[in-house]
Amino acid sequence: MKQNQTLITLFLILILIVVIFVFGYNTLFTQSDYPFISFSKQVTRSDLKVTQVKHNDPLRISLAAITSTKESITYYEKLLTLLEEKLDRPIEIVQRKTYSEVNELLRTEEVDMAFICTYSYVSGHDSFGLELLAAPQKDGKANYYSYIIVREDSGINNFDDLQGKRFAFTDPMSNTGYNYPMTLLKWRGKRSENYFKSYIFTYSHDNSIKAVMEGIVDGAAVDHMVYKYFLKINSQNKDSLKVIKKSPKFTTPPVVVRPGLNSETKQKLQNFFMTLDESSNGKDILKNMGLDGYEIVSDKDYNSVRKLRKELEE
Repeated sequence: MKQNQTLITLFLILILIVVIFVFGYNTLFTQSDYPFISFSKQVTRSDLKVTQVKHNDPLRISLAAITSTKESITYYEKLLTLLEEKLDRPIEIVQRKTYSEVNELLRTEEVDMAFICTYSYVSGHDSFGLELLAAPQKDGKANYYSYIIVREDSGINNFDDLQGKRFAFTDPMSNTGYNYPMTLLKWRGKRSENYFKSYIFTYSHDNSIKAVMEGIVDGAAVDHMVYKYFLKINSQNKDSLKVIKKSPKFTTPPVVVRPGLNSETKQKLQNFFMTLDESSNGKDILKNMGLDGYEIVSDKDYNSVRKLRKELEE
């Protein structure tokens, strides 16, 4: 009898060990490998699972590297803190180096929402059904431009003067930082490798601006909104750079959501952006971002971006 009780006890202990192992394994290894920042708390990877147990179903957001990681967090932090409060839901930020990597996160549903470049949206919409949420606007218009910039003292006054010089592109999927300057080359019957002395990809617009300022390159193509924001927070550099060419207008880089995101969440997110300018806190956040608000845009608003890329690929 005693022997049977001992065997039963050992059997129950064995089952308990198996259960702990299985659930412990799932807890440890089903976490995403992506680093993130939580705006409700600075979370490290070591306490990730604690956060996920405490907060059910966080909203995962990616900030495409239109600006460098540090600048992106600074730029969006107050906005996302307010969004977290309004949704009463934790937010996790997933960063990636390239625009295409962010699109892949959206395609595979690793993130729910993202702030991305215009051509990233066009590519994502046409290839896997990426959905628009809203786009930022300034002075009542959701427009932005590509600026070709150089140092003020460079002696470079137009795009033709950049032949034989060093140049910085942003990202191969950037509309203002790649598509536009590449079409300028195509119109001249040139290619980047035989037009410029050398060229680099910086993977963020502020890095391109810094590369010009520091003499790493002679010129760069950048998002004009980032350029103006950069000079606003680095006013000591405002006289060291100049714009030698401005593109036609494009619709501003949108906020997007992944295909299949439930309609209730999508509506709440859209309402947040559309009413952001109705509160004093929201207005302050927008002002610091150099924006007046957000507006609803449609896919056709990005046809000029499609056309530019198509022309480049023909």
